[in-house]
Amino acid sequence: MRGLTARWRTWHDGHRRAVRLIRRLLLTGVAGAVLLAVATAASVAWVRGDAEGHVFTVADVPDAPVALVLGAKVEPDGAPSPFLAARLEIARQLYAAGRVKVVLVSGDHMDWDYDEPDAMRRWLVDRGVPAEKVVLDHAGFDTYDSCVRARRIFGVRRAIVVTQSFHLPRAVALCRHVGVTADGVGDDTARRYARQWRISSAREYGASVKAAVDVLSGRDPVHLGRHETGVDDALRAG
Repeated sequence: MRGLTARWRTWHDGHRRAVRLIRRLLLTGVAGAVLLAVATAASVAWVRGDAEGHVFTVADVPDAPVALVLGAKVEPDGAPSPFLAARLEIARQLYAAGRVKVVLVSGDHMDWDYDEPDAMRRWLVDRGVPAEKVVLDHAGFDTYDSCVRARRIFGVRRAIVVTQSFHLPRAVALCRHVGVTADGVGDDTARRYARQWRISSAREYGASVKAAVDVLSGRDPVHLGRHETGVDDALRAG
């Protein structure tokens, strides 16, 4: 009988500890979910607030010296993906309309066999933008890096940022935060790729949190380096 009682007490004590542990885990999970929801809402509000009044169409965007085109996927054959081609088409229109004088293409060239900036340059030059007016940033690994490098490496102070419309508020907010007086033009033609558009749009919530963390931390881009004169040279050339 004593043995049975001891076993029961052992089981009961273990059960109580397990219940307390589960309760703590649940409370921690709930608290974490609440904090994440609050952080997401605050980040999205910051992004939208900072971008408000700075989103335009090609026809009504204020002129700026530079169009900053943010990189996106390049296909294995070197062709820009539909999302990237749509961004480049906006940049072409901005240049053709005299809204900008130089196009800075910023994308991922981390691996030697994957080169977004060169693919972007080829697309623009093939469609009439002078090669000497296209400047390449090979270390635009994300939106924050592209914005910081535009300001700190290429000396851009005023620009028109070009990307998809769901991405544009975050890009404009980040550029303005790091010292680039930025307006933006967003593409909506890629909406026809409905599934990819929905997935990318949903990712903006998490991306806004990352943007807020980047801003609060003030981190340096993955690569900095010395000042590059490409934008200055292209602007001076007229």
